[in-house]
Amino acid sequence: MTKNAISLITYCLERIAQLTRWKKRAIVVALDIILCIQSIWIAYSLRIGVWILWDLAVQKILLVCLLVMIPVFVLSGVYNAIFRYAGTGMMRILVRAFVIYSVLVGFSFVVVGLDGVPRTIGVMQPVVFFFLVGLSRLTGRYLMVDILGRNRFDGEVRNVLIYGAGSAGQQLAASMRSEPAMRLRGYVDDDRRLDGQRLDGDKVFWSGHLPNLIKKRQITDILLALPRINRRKRRAIVEQVREFKVHVQTLPNMQEIISGKISFSDIRELEIEDLLGREPVLPNELLFGKTIVGKTVLVTGAGGSIGSELCRQIANSGARRLIMFDLSEFALYEIEKELKKGLASHGATTLELIPVLGSVTDAERLKEIFARWQPDTVFHAAAYKHVPLVEANPVEGIRNNILGTQTLAAAAHQAGVRDFILISTDKAVRPTNVMGATKRAAEQIIQTCARNDGETRFSMVRFGNVLGSSGSVVPLFRKQIEQGGPITLTDRKVTRFFMTIPEAAQLVIQAAGMARGGEVFVLDMGKPVKIIDLAETLVRLSGLTVRNQTNPDGDIEIVEVGLRAGEKLYEELIIGNDPMETLHPRIMKAHEVCLAQEVLDGLVAELRDCRDSERAVDILKSLVPEFDHGRDNGDLEKAS
Repeated sequence: MTKNAISLITYCLERIAQLTRWKKRAIVVALDIILCIQSIWIAYSLRIGVWILWDLAVQKILLVCLLVMIPVFVLSGVYNAIFRYAGTGMMRILVRAFVIYSVLVGFSFVVVGLDGVPRTIGVMQPVVFFFLVGLSRLTGRYLMVDILGRNRFDGEVRNVLIYGAGSAGQQLAASMRSEPAMRLRGYVDDDRRLDGQRLDGDKVFWSGHLPNLIKKRQITDILLALPRINRRKRRAIVEQVREFKVHVQTLPNMQEIISGKISFSDIRELEIEDLLGREPVLPNELLFGKTIVGKTVLVTGAGGSIGSELCRQIANSGARRLIMFDLSEFALYEIEKELKKGLASHGATTLELIPVLGSVTDAERLKEIFARWQPDTVFHAAAYKHVPLVEANPVEGIRNNILGTQTLAAAAHQAGVRDFILISTDKAVRPTNVMGATKRAAEQIIQTCARNDGETRFSMVRFGNVLGSSGSVVPLFRKQIEQGGPITLTDRKVTRFFMTIPEAAQLVIQAAGMARGGEVFVLDMGKPVKIIDLAETLVRLSGLTVRNQTNPDGDIEIVEVGLRAGEKLYEELIIGNDPMETLHPRIMKAHEVCLAQEVLDGLVAELRDCRDSERAVDILKSLVPEFDHGRDNGDLEKAS
């Protein structure tokens, strides 16, 4: 019987939903006229004390009320609202319309007065009418969204908990009600005093009950409605539900919520950066602006992961001119388009953006650029960084990373550039692969340049992996999870340092502000992360489970494939053991030894003329004495 009634209601609602807009509006007007008549009956009968449906007084009241209602409601936009999205916006329109309606009706009956009509009708009827109209709008929303919308939907319905019983959670829940694929099963909050309370009719549970709640209510998704949450708390929540097959998503942080109104569309996937990244340290504005504000800044590798983020932060920091230099036409086009759009949306017109195609190995091209634009600061981020590719193409890696750095540094020195900052990597410390060795050689070139007299301050900044950069494990693991696995892991013992791209770029710029010449600035990367833990976390964030010996029915398998050529098990950040503190808590400074300039220049000259891969690697070993090619690969072979 109940199913038949629901089917009949759904059928009627379907027919109404298919009507044209003007027909729907006519139905609403007719409904309001009926409600107006009912409100008159109720108000008049309450006032007289007898149930009266029709007499002369009722006719007079009805005539006045309809003459006021129809023009006021039309002009106030009451009939422009959409029933199925009835909410606070529609209620505001109704309140505004009823204020005008009440004033006019009250004036007619209370001030002017009509024979046979009690003056209190001017107060009672608008109140009853407002209640009936408001109830009709909420009922219409319920019928169109909860009954029609959910009965139309034939897909999988997911059981959702909202973590955070505050205003953000409340707004998110209100937005979710129009999502037939999501069923809200309650709120979770850390405030134990809220346990058992209700928010808009949905129960609030203390977060300590979360594991039992997931089992009991068969929860499939948890939405974090905590815009001010820190990363430590996010990690704790994910850890709490790690044994369950639950998909965790989150709202943006407060800086990302611009409109102030939160909706279901604001929900995004919980990224690994939300868990591994650290709480930001406010930048030192003096250091941040020292090499940027009012200056012409050149960024090489401007289309890359670090280069593009440097460009974004420089564009927002008061630079006069930004020269974006890259070999890739597409990458350069993308970052220029993004920055132009961002500057236009903020109304910024003072920054001049200059996209320049070219290679850092092209001395003549660099000479033209420096002569024409006269940059004050150079951030050298252009490099080949993919370990296996450089291992397979050592000569090109050497030409780009070593010879390109020397060519660019020489051009900057000749042009009188004020600051030159090399972006380096932790793989340059006691390198085991060609890429790392080329970056250590590039560091030595900058160290020798710093010894020479001249206007240019040469320095370098060294840091580990950045989350989400091109070629990093995070995008690779995500793609493998989307494809159903397996995740390919080189070795379960591998650890890496990780940092978010924005934090790395921000610290690079601040380190440049502290440079005096010759320093190796080392960014505090925090504790190293086991790559196996990173892979397992990404699986859990996707609402899936890891398939292993203890859980043979899991979703995603993690498979070891062995270290790639030249890959390290563990990375380091400092060659020596005496890092010094700086003005910034997350930037250290090291003075590291390098080859004498005569020896360095001679070996680099040999590399410039060398096209043989084996010979080039041998020269590289002389240039970087600590280069132990394939060290960890050899250990693995012996172990096997």
